[in-house]
Amino acid sequence: MIDHTGVVVSDFDKSKQFYRAALRPLGFELVVEFPAAVTKSTDVGGFGEPGKPEFWINRGTPNKPSIHIAFRANDRATVDAFYKAAIAAGGADNGAPGIRAHYHPNYYGAFVHDPDGHNIEVVCHNPQ
Repeated sequence: MIDHTGVVVSDFDKSKQFYRAALRPLGFELVVEFPAAVTKSTDVGGFGEPGKPEFWINRGTPNKPSIHIAFRANDRATVDAFYKAAIAAGGADNGAPGIRAHYHPNYYGAFVHDPDGHNIEVVCHNPQ
């Protein structure tokens, strides 16, 4: 089981604002933030449910090729809310909410590119 993961971003403040908005429908918030003065290397921010950062961003040269991260949602409405929030926050469409039956009959996902082109997905595996 994965405990946490993350991506490197070119514009820390822009990405921080993007992820604050995009991940809010999942119940995630910016849980912790450390400046380069503390980490001795770069600025970092951890998003997750209160008290548990699970997804981290750090300032630097973005990963190339870009990374695909998928977050699990309990219902399709959360997938829809993520997509709407991510697009409103400046994300680029990479697949509107919908069934991806080629994965399995109940795979309901949405895909957005973050400001650095990382493919961020939210998926619900539960039937409607």
